[in-house]
Amino acid sequence: QVQLRESGGGSVQAGDSLTLSCAASGRALGAFAMGWFRQPPGKEREFVAHISVSGATVQYADSVKGRFIISRDNPSNLMSLQMNSLKSEDTATYYCAGNEHSQYGSDWQGDYGFWGQGTQVTVSS
Repeated sequence: QVQLRESGGGSVQAGDSLTLSCAASGRALGAFAMGWFRQPPGKEREFVAHISVSGATVQYADSVKGRFIISRDNPSNLMSLQMNSLKSEDTATYYCAGNEHSQYGSDWQGDYGFWGQGTQVTVSS
């Protein structure tokens, strides 16, 4: 069983940057495609970005494309989400997740079997 833990959330101003991290334990992060999802207040959880096992393939939601960068460091069992030019609509609880069914990842939550507890990001305008 793999455990995932997010860190790096906080309260920032619009236009600021923030980097989230996801640390894996129990199994090697390199066994999974990984993804970031978020749940804004009062809304459903939504896809943000995913990254393949090798890190060579990434995909972003349209709402974050050009502003967020997903990356991974398999030997360190870490995945990151660099968030730039943050907007108030980026306010959400952010979750990292592991997908053992595909090397490339997916934007569908049902493909992810392992989830972290979430970290809160609040962006004030």
